[in-house]
Amino acid sequence: MSTQVDTGKTYATRSDGEALKTVDSHLADAPYTLFASWFCPFVQRAWVALENLEIPYKVNEVDPYRKPPDLIEVSPKGLVPALKLNEYTAPRSLNESTIIVEFLDELARQQGKGRSLLPPLSHPYARALIRLQADHINRTLVPSFYRYLQAQDAETQASGRDELYQALETLASLFERAERELGTDKNVRKYLGLWVEDGELSLADVMVVPWILRATNALKHYRGFELPTGDRFDAWVHRLLNHPSVKATCSTDQLYINAYERYALNRPNTSQVANAINTGKELP
Repeated sequence: MSTQVDTGKTYATRSDGEALKTVDSHLADAPYTLFASWFCPFVQRAWVALENLEIPYKVNEVDPYRKPPDLIEVSPKGLVPALKLNEYTAPRSLNESTIIVEFLDELARQQGKGRSLLPPLSHPYARALIRLQADHINRTLVPSFYRYLQAQDAETQASGRDELYQALETLASLFERAERELGTDKNVRKYLGLWVEDGELSLADVMVVPWILRATNALKHYRGFELPTGDRFDAWVHRLLNHPSVKATCSTDQLYINAYERYALNRPNTSQVANAINTGKELP
C-alpha cells in the first residue's frame, strides 16, 4: 500500500513546459476554440487531435471548477473539453472528448488534410477494430485508472492495480488482433496506430495517451505503479509519449503530481469523475 500525507497540493491554473509553449502559440483568433484545462486528460485527447490533424485553433485555458461564463456558454455543465465553432454567425459548440476527437477527424478528412485517426471509409472492418480499442479504453481502462488511484486501503489498491494491468493487457491484445488480421494490407497498416512500428497516431492512441502519461508520473508517484513491460509494449509507450503532437500538450511531471494528490487522497468533491467512481456511477 502506498501512503502519503496530505500536503495540500492542488492543480495549477496554467500549464507549463511544452504545453505552455503550445498555449502561447495558439492565442490568436481561429476557426475553432478549445476550452481547456491542462490537467484534464479528456482535454488532452482533443488537444492532441487538434495538433496531429493540423486544424487551426485557439486555446482558452479555463478553471472548470470556477465555471467562468464563457465556458458555461459552450458547456452548460461547465465540463471541459469544449470546442467552440467560430465560423457560424451564432457560434456552435461541442462537448465530450470522444465526440470532439471524431468530429475533428472527420473535419480533417473533409478538408483534405491528409491525416486521419481512422482507416479510410473504404475499410469499415478496420475502422470497427480501432473503435473497439477505443471503446475498451473508455469503458474499462479509464475507470480502472481512477479506481486504483482513489483507493485508500491496501486490499483495494492491490485489486485496483490488477484491474488496471488487465485493462492494459487487454488493450495490447486488441492491438495485436488488428495487426494480425490487417497488418499485411498496405492500405490499412499505417492506420493501426503506434503499436506497429510504421504506424501513425490512431484514434485509440489519442483516447489512451493521457492516462499512459499520468501512469508514468502521478500513478507511479502515489501508488508505485509501473506499466507492463515487454518489447512491443515498451516500444509502443515510447512512440506514444514521444510523438510530437503528444509532447506539445504535456506539462512537466511535477505539475501532474501536484494536481493528482487530491485524487490519491480521495479528497471529497475532487471532481465529477472522482465522485462518479466513489458512487459507482458511469463517468460524466
